[in-house]
Amino acid sequence: MADLPNIHLKTQLSKINVAFFTGLHLAACLAFLPQFFSWSAVGVMFLLYWMTASLGICLGFHRYLTHRSFELPKYVGYFFALCGTLACQNGPTKWVAQHRMHHANSDQPMDPHSMQYGFFWAHFQWMIYKNHYDDPQKIYAHSKDLQGDPFIKFLDNNFLKLQGVLALILFAVGGWSFVIWGIFVRLVVAYHSTWFVNSAAHTFGYRNVKLENDLSTNCWWVGLIAWGEGWHNNHHAFPSSARHGLRPWEIDFTWMAIWVLKTLGLAKNIKVAELRRDEEQDEKFFLGEIVKKAA
Repeated sequence: MADLPNIHLKTQLSKINVAFFTGLHLAACLAFLPQFFSWSAVGVMFLLYWMTASLGICLGFHRYLTHRSFELPKYVGYFFALCGTLACQNGPTKWVAQHRMHHANSDQPMDPHSMQYGFFWAHFQWMIYKNHYDDPQKIYAHSKDLQGDPFIKFLDNNFLKLQGVLALILFAVGGWSFVIWGIFVRLVVAYHSTWFVNSAAHTFGYRNVKLENDLSTNCWWVGLIAWGEGWHNNHHAFPSSARHGLRPWEIDFTWMAIWVLKTLGLAKNIKVAELRRDEEQDEKFFLGEIVKKAA
């Protein structure tokens, strides 16, 4: 593992973030107590996991807001942005900006979760230190298209409060079991499935496209638990593609949701990558191009 350069100052440990993630994991352990278990609570967890992680983060924050892979009616886009905010991975603006920083500097020193600094740095350690990717000027520079939108600003300013509102609703409906499974367990599962995209999908698996200075891979099990985000080499090769699973066995649940939106006439001007064999260079790898699929 490379030494962290000056832009990654380990002395700037965020005690708040350490306390938050530690407390969240400890609270999730309460799910092992019999009095907090019920199948309805487990069902709520999976429903909210799908809504906030797949529809919210993967479809809303990632493929729609960050990469503009397709177009949605304004208020439909707002719904998916709200779902993503309830995943509690920051508000839309910071999430989008930091992900764009990642693509601009993939696996290089300025990548927020660069694999140069090891698996665990890429997985979660980058979030417990105050570093260059928290700089408000950099956040602004990488999210100019979101600036000035009042609803996005509301989500940015209230993403923790909205989690509290959801917790109160769950408590009113199903008591502590719904809160423990619907908030704490769900967030831990969603966090790690997202984090594995940054760590495991830059370590394990295969590549369809040869990329320079980029460690992204297609990792099948991350593809499954992260709703199609694990086909990460495909995504890094074609960031604006709404579909990440480009070969027949590369199951992409988020693309399925986008396809439903297309069928309903809601998703338009969808960008999709199509692979073709790179016969001149190496038969193991592919070339490709983005094509637009009008709704």
